[in-house]
Amino acid sequence: QVQMVESGGGLVQAGGSLRLSCAASTLTFGSYPMGWFRQAPGKEREFVAAVSGSGYNTYYADSVKGRFTISRDNAKNTAYLQMNSLKPEDTAVYYCAAKSGGYYNIDNSHDYDYWGQGTQVTVSS
Repeated sequence: QVQMVESGGGLVQAGGSLRLSCAASTLTFGSYPMGWFRQAPGKEREFVAAVSGSGYNTYYADSVKGRFTISRDNAKNTAYLQMNSLKPEDTAVYYCAAKSGGYYNIDNSHDYDYWGQGTQVTVSS
């Protein structure tokens, strides 16, 4: 069982930045592709970004491409989501997730096995 804890959420003005962290409790962190998802009130959970186990491959939703950067530090068992140029429409609860198996279907939340509890990001206009 992998436990994950997100941190770094908060309230920020439009145009600002936040960095989310996701700390995982596993000795084999580097074997798990990691993803970030978000869910706004009244909306379905949506894919934001994913990174392969090695960290070399990344993939982004079109809505965040060029503004968000996903990364990981396998020595620290931690994944990150750097969010720049934030917009009010980025307001949501952000979740990190770990996926068993390979780096495929990485934008499908149903393919992820372990989830954090979520962290709130609120962007004011």
